[in-house]
Amino acid sequence: MKDLIVYYSLEGNTEYVAQVLKEKLDARVRCLTPKKAYSTKGFAKYFWGGKSAVMAEKPELESYDIDLSEIDRIIFGFPVWASTFAPPIRTFIEDNREALAGKRFAAFACQAGSGAEKALDKLSKCLNETAFEQTAIFIDPKARHSEETDRKIEEFANALKAE
Repeated sequence: MKDLIVYYSLEGNTEYVAQVLKEKLDARVRCLTPKKAYSTKGFAKYFWGGKSAVMAEKPELESYDIDLSEIDRIIFGFPVWASTFAPPIRTFIEDNREALAGKRFAAFACQAGSGAEKALDKLSKCLNETAFEQTAIFIDPKARHSEETDRKIEEFANALKAE
């Protein structure tokens, strides 16, 4: 099976998990980069990121080259913003809706507070109510790195391998 990890990471937490999973699953990885970057500092980070997520915006992305016909399963990774998934993931889904038909999906969310369950549910709805093979929620996996975090990532990887 060929896996592709598609993720957006603002502060490096989601990227950390994506890179660990890449090694454990021998997966391909694609980081989504908006043409207009989100702020990483202060009030602007929460205000503009949260507004963009709540309003279901679809930011324009830097070009990426992915042949989805070669992929069996897509693993989405994202930070939780205002109890939903980060907008670049929505753009990717909308831009590739036809190519995603018939694919298998898994997802992981990174959060500092709460809302990941709702975010995963909203992502499922964006994917036309598709059920995920596996999901995982990580609490600031890079910023608050611990052995527990590594164990949870390992468990998620093993569950994905078993599918």
